[in-house]
Amino acid sequence: MAGLADKAIATQLGISQRTVQRRLRDMMGRVGADTRAQLVWQAARRDWLP
Repeated sequence: MAGLADKAIATQLGISQRTVQRRLRDMMGRVGADTRAQLVWQAARRDWLP
């Protein structure tokens, strides 16, 4: 949601960049999002965000 690059996200979470990409792709598929912006909108709509 903060617009970080995959590498920065991976570093903050202590996981690989590839894992970040895979998880994003899986979440986007789950909600039917084509872009990260759509994913964030859906996540907010579904109360997935703190």
